[in-house]
Amino acid sequence: MEERSLSVIRISVRNLVEFVLRSGDLDNRRTAGAKKEAMQAGGRLHRKIQKRMGSEYRAEVSLKHTVDEEEFKLLVEGRADGVIEEEAGCVIDEIKCIYMDLKYLEDADPVHLAQAKCYAYFLACDRELAAMGVQITYCNIESEEVRRFRFDYSFEELEEWFLGLVHEYVKWARFQYLHGLRRQQSLKDLQFPYAYRDGQKGLAAAVYRSIDQGRNLFIQAPTGVGKTLSTVFPSLKAMGEGTGDKLFYLTAKSITRSVAEDAFRVMRDLQQLYFTTVTITAKEKLCVLDKPDCNPETCPVAKGHYDRVNDAVYDILHEEMGITRELVLEYAKRHNVCPFEFCLDITNWADGIICDYNYVFDPNVRLKRYFAEGSTPGEYLFLVDEAHNLVPRAREMFSAGLLKEDFLLVKRILKGKDGAERTVRQLERCNKELLNLKRAFAAEEGGEEGVRQRSVLGRDYQLLEDVNLLYLELSGLFSELEAFMNEHLEFGDRDLVLDFYFQVRDFLYVHDRLDDNYRIYSRLLEDGSFLVKLMCINPSVNLRECLDQGRSTLFFSATLLPIQYYKELLSGDQSEYAVYANSPFDSENRLIVAASDVSSIYRRRNRREYERVAGYIVEIVGARKGNYMVFCPSYQYLHAVEEVFVQLEERGELPFAWISQSSHMREEEREEFLARFARPGDGRSLAALCVMGGIFSEGIDLKEEQLIGAIVIGTGLPQVNVEQEILREYFDEHGGQGFSYAYQYPGMNKVMQAAGRVIRTATDQGVIALLDDRFLKSDYQALFPREWERYTVVNRRNVRRAVADFWEHLGNETPGAPKDDLRTDLQTP
Repeated sequence: MEERSLSVIRISVRNLVEFVLRSGDLDNRRTAGAKKEAMQAGGRLHRKIQKRMGSEYRAEVSLKHTVDEEEFKLLVEGRADGVIEEEAGCVIDEIKCIYMDLKYLEDADPVHLAQAKCYAYFLACDRELAAMGVQITYCNIESEEVRRFRFDYSFEELEEWFLGLVHEYVKWARFQYLHGLRRQQSLKDLQFPYAYRDGQKGLAAAVYRSIDQGRNLFIQAPTGVGKTLSTVFPSLKAMGEGTGDKLFYLTAKSITRSVAEDAFRVMRDLQQLYFTTVTITAKEKLCVLDKPDCNPETCPVAKGHYDRVNDAVYDILHEEMGITRELVLEYAKRHNVCPFEFCLDITNWADGIICDYNYVFDPNVRLKRYFAEGSTPGEYLFLVDEAHNLVPRAREMFSAGLLKEDFLLVKRILKGKDGAERTVRQLERCNKELLNLKRAFAAEEGGEEGVRQRSVLGRDYQLLEDVNLLYLELSGLFSELEAFMNEHLEFGDRDLVLDFYFQVRDFLYVHDRLDDNYRIYSRLLEDGSFLVKLMCINPSVNLRECLDQGRSTLFFSATLLPIQYYKELLSGDQSEYAVYANSPFDSENRLIVAASDVSSIYRRRNRREYERVAGYIVEIVGARKGNYMVFCPSYQYLHAVEEVFVQLEERGELPFAWISQSSHMREEEREEFLARFARPGDGRSLAALCVMGGIFSEGIDLKEEQLIGAIVIGTGLPQVNVEQEILREYFDEHGGQGFSYAYQYPGMNKVMQAAGRVIRTATDQGVIALLDDRFLKSDYQALFPREWERYTVVNRRNVRRAVADFWEHLGNETPGAPKDDLRTDLQTP
């Protein structure tokens, strides 16, 4: 009889034991995380311990074991840190490098012990051994002190224990197996839900090929191309062919997460897609408390959370496919569990995860169950939406800074507390080293070796060659803080001290990653505080480590130009594939005008120039009744235009209503601001003054008559400040494009995002006005997207006529017919 081939479900030893063995309270005890494994520093110490162990020690031994079930094989696999070959038998060694003072360790962590017992059982099966030893080795990162716990088990004990572990997991494995069969059939049968626009099919094909080849792809796709469906659909088809196991849809803003949710919903509704997605929402937005606190004495859902959460996960997975924030909250309330931890657990079983960039890239936030240090790469597909935002976000993720004043504040909080003497002394040592750096800052230029002094707009800063002495003192402080925080769970201002602890941790982590992609600087802030910062300039190396955890990454945006800039800063590989999808919309439905007689350059910012710009706005808005957005280079500029509007109103010379964006708008204020575009109003046109690069310049969708014009004032250049100048200097030294990389490219990105608010659908018509004569220069026009090839040069005397002619011309034609001219250009290395 022919043997039936069984499907294999793979799970790591770590994931298996962590899933089954958790129980009790969700209680972080508000500690600094004493038992958490260290990051990069721990990895180095880990290898150091292995090398010390002698010839009888085999390091990094891969082990696996298969358990047969009726429908499938469960393959459990992992890598033991070490196998010790002793005369009396074999011993599994599990090494954990931690910051905790080892004198507080009373026994081995149950999860760590369970991992080692799994490896012991696998090895005993492979070698037919009657007994095994298990050793858990803990090492303190700062002192390199080692403490070991040793256990001995018979084969029968290990087998009974392991089969019990698997028994607890079998219903989940069965769910995963049956769900996988249905999912794969659904993906194979999946069809594109709409008729392809010209060029859209070629774009989808390029995405599929990139995933199939395990390559990354950069996609410049103007609004209206349908980039979400054009990337999601071929990704799903690739998964249906066995290329890719889990999909991560990554966004910078919550509004684009809803776009992804809608794309999956459309395919479920129209194509019967069987594919579970879950949207991760920030802890603060899910927590049942006003401020997250996982202490079971404070949080009503923390006590016994782990006793209930598996049932909650099982329930929601059998009832829902598109799991949104609202559904997470509903089921969490039903099962009385922490919504955030519940949401994270759902990701273990979901086919797709929709989340912020942080959950993949940020070393402090990334999902450790997938991307922890030393994790085995997975068949993950990363879809990075609005990828232009990842450059500044990544720089922030991989930078760290410390204020001297915070050390004095924490010292005042801890001074006099029992057990804080050593921590206070170490705070004083760190403060002394910071004081030395501050004195060097005050010295004249060239007065200290290894210091380069600069000034930007009267603000002095210094570039430092290193901060090694500070790093050594901080390492000692971190160890002392760790011990103190775990011994003292209640004291005044503990949250402030804990925040400080995390700042020190981040600084140490980033310092371990320093290379030529970083700059170190110090400066006095406006409030007199002294800052030392490790500034990430080019984040590509850090990002690449994250990208290498998956199979393929798609970077896509409506403004991913120039493409070589984003390749360099997001992947560091200019040979990556790139696709440029032209807009499918009729260019006749869009008028682009470029002003020749105004500028937002700083030396021309005066009352007369503001009046000229206001005059342009009056002429453009006056050419046709409708809603317009006016994007200003800053709040200061916006207020200057407001003053002109007020005077025009007083003289009866402002023929439209106007509203203004304000800083720090609450969510309800933003919604009210956008709601004005949907209301009829008082019969007049509406001009909304906004800030370029702000909350209304990207990610909003005002279709058809809701918005018919975008007036962009200036080239979007970032304000000159210390960090922008550090960027400029760095890129001047690395290729001679400092101004372009630090100012021009980010500025034009903001311009294109603002202009992209107008044409959103095939039936949209509108005007884009570029109010700055710099747009007529060749270096700026070289950055125009292809759909801007046709534009009209105007001045204050003829701009109304040009705009009126455009609207009059459209009135004689049928609007909204898309052109069949979408071209997809694939650049190959």
